Formats: sequence, structure tokens, C-alpha cells
Amino acid sequence: MTETLRLVPVTPANIETAIAVRVRPDQERFVCPVVTSLAEAYVHQQVAWPRLILDGDRAVGFLMAFLDMDWDGRGVDLRSGLWRLNVVPDAQGSGVGRFAVESVAAEIRRRRGTLMYVTWEPGEGGPEGFYRRLGFRLTGEKSDGETVGVLDLTNPA
Repeated sequence: MTETLRLVPVTPANIETAIAVRVRPDQERFVCPVVTSLAEAYVHQQVAWPRLILDGDRAVGFLMAFLDMDWDGRGVDLRSGLWRLNVVPDAQGSGVGRFAVESVAAEIRRRRGTLMYVTWEPGEGGPEGFYRRLGFRLTGEKSDGETVGVLDLTNPA
């Protein structure tokens, strides 16, 4: 499947398709609906990078990255990373999530970034194992009650 995966910006022509991307019901507590992410992208236009994930012409997911976000509110700690990731149920386990993470990492590298952050809601059935398998390590921080992970983009491992 991953040979045909691609990212496209969310536009007026595909916004309904993006909003229709839903995770499994048991995963809904771990990630906001796409419509919420798009509202946040509108409010945070300077840092939000929302993208629809297509497999051919079929929407299989949605991601939103944050790029150079003022993490500490003082302009001292600018961070980039994966803000949201929603993958449709029948595409989970097929490489869509890995493609999303690698795509965000590539964009951060393109902008000369060396670290990629992600946050997740802790809990049974949550995404922590997925992110840890991809090499994210715990920072020991919490952000709005969520666990913070970081991936070193200078290390090819």
C-alpha cells in the first residue's frame, strides 16, 4: 500500500473528505476528530500543517504537524512535530501511520530541524507503543496532560 501513499493539502475541494476520516470508536478518546484539528489549524495558521493522506484517490488518514511552535509561550523553545494522526480503521497496520511520521520528519528536516516531537494521551489501547516502535523516546514532560516524545532526526536509526 505505501507505494501509492501521498499527502495533499486540505482544500475546499477535499475538506468534506478530510472531515470524514474517522478512527475506530475505541480510539476516539486518544485523538481529536479531524474537524477539530482543522479548526485549530485555522487558529494556528502560522504553525499548523494539516494534510490529507491518500492511497491513490482514497482518503486513508489525516495528519497535522506543528512547525516552529512556541512551546514555552516565551519564544525561547520552538518545536516541530506531529500534532494529530487519524488513520481509518481498515488502513491501520498497513504502513499509513509510519508514512505519516516519515512525511512529517521529512518536512522538519527540509526546514533544517533536527528533532521531531509528538504528544499522546496515555492509556490502554493508545498510540504510545506505535510511537516508541518508531524510535520516539520519552522526554519526561507532559503537555496538557499528554505524554511528550521526541525523535532525533539526525540519527538514521
